[in-house]
Amino acid sequence: MKFTKKYETYMRGIRMEEKELPGVGLKRLKKMLKKCRSELASHHQTASSSSAADAAGGGRCTGHCSVCDGSFFPSLLGEMSAVVGCFNEKAKKLLELHLASGFKKFAMWFTNRCHKSHGKLIQQGKDLVTYAIINAVAMRKILKKYDKIHYSKQGQEFKAQAQSLHIEILQSPWLSELMAFYMNLRRSKNNEAAMELFGDCLLTFDDDQPTLSCNLFDSMRVDISLTCSICLDTMFDPVSLSCGHIFCYLCCCSAASVTIVDGLKSADHRSKCPLCRQAGVFPNAIHLDELNMLLSYSCPEYWEKRMQMERVERVRLAKEHWESQCRAFLGI
Repeated sequence: MKFTKKYETYMRGIRMEEKELPGVGLKRLKKMLKKCRSELASHHQTASSSSAADAAGGGRCTGHCSVCDGSFFPSLLGEMSAVVGCFNEKAKKLLELHLASGFKKFAMWFTNRCHKSHGKLIQQGKDLVTYAIINAVAMRKILKKYDKIHYSKQGQEFKAQAQSLHIEILQSPWLSELMAFYMNLRRSKNNEAAMELFGDCLLTFDDDQPTLSCNLFDSMRVDISLTCSICLDTMFDPVSLSCGHIFCYLCCCSAASVTIVDGLKSADHRSKCPLCRQAGVFPNAIHLDELNMLLSYSCPEYWEKRMQMERVERVRLAKEHWESQCRAFLGI
């Protein structure tokens, strides 16, 4: 069975369970590309006298092509934005439910009308990961087909643009949180059902450099480095910026020039990510609690030592902050 048929079958199945679940319109996009191919063929036949000019253009689509001048990429952009938004929202709710405790957890169970079992959480996580992966594969395949038809690299350029617009689903921080969620459940419950969430998901330490790795569908692999690029140490209290890069919380506060009391939400919108230099990425940073739990269980000695160091540093920073506030209030 071809991937398009598999994808359509999968999307029909999950839409029977959950209404209005967004996806990529593969059939419609492929029809657009097929029409474009026909137009390209007829264009080259009628323009045989200018074949040398066509060869110099690399066989690219001309400006009057209905695909290249505004129908293909805007459509794919809107669909992928909807898919990533849906995935992030559902993953966030699932992980909040798992991390909640006491009355808050009971209220969330009652509000969401879920079954109070880890098996249900595992199945929901598995469904979310499958949804993310199959849509990532769909996007990759349709962009590869676009480049093949047009003899261009516009598809790859669009993929790079999608990453900068945060609609590359495999770069979503919630995917790394789901991977950590799976490993935490596997450790705490030793549940065989949890093993089915990912085929091969490991936290490895190479020269004390931790990496979260996972082999996914269709030979895709996700490798997430858990070494902070600022302090060059294993991440502690990790947060993901809007651009997708992950750092320690204290390192982020330092990079954004804010105090731990004010937090990242008070960061200037002109502050830039230390890696990609994208501005305005600090205020909407996400705390990766499942990843934090995974690292604390995986390297307990380092974690205890780092926790003591962080506690001393946070007390010092908080003291400096309030002293400066007092001086400003007294006009000293």
